[in-house]
Amino acid sequence: PGNGPPVPTAQPRPLVVDELSARERDVLRRLAEMRSTEEIATDLHVSVNTVKTHLKSIYRKLAVSRRGDAVRRAREARIL
Repeated sequence: PGNGPPVPTAQPRPLVVDELSARERDVLRRLAEMRSTEEIATDLHVSVNTVKTHLKSIYRKLAVSRRGDAVRRAREARIL
């Protein structure tokens, strides 16, 4: 009794990441430096809305929903 097949344990998500564009990588690098959306926009000479659009795309491609998670996941995937 109790010697059935092993119960699968939760595996971390595979680090298969959709390719980030060069601009998304620029935004991600600045995100890792803890810069605000406004600072990133100023630095890249784009609007805040453009940065927000890039962030949404980055989050989707990295399968995350927060800045810190995006940076952590990008480091795990060797993007940063």
